[in-house]
Amino acid sequence: MAVVELKVGMHCERCIKAIKKAIKTIDDMESYRLETEINKVTVTGSVTPEEVVKALHKIGKTATCWTQD
Repeated sequence: MAVVELKVGMHCERCIKAIKKAIKTIDDMESYRLETEINKVTVTGSVTPEEVVKALHKIGKTATCWTQD
């Protein structure tokens, strides 16, 4: 099982709903968590970072690998 952590801009409720909907479409996704205060999306399951980024790009969101600053 993989844990994918990405930085994604979440500015409003509409963005958050769209991100949740996009993540739910990913095959083999088991769980996800959105941390809106720090713009972090965590997806767990048999997923790759590329799959998650692709799903988010489809809704116009840019996602980058999460790094601890």
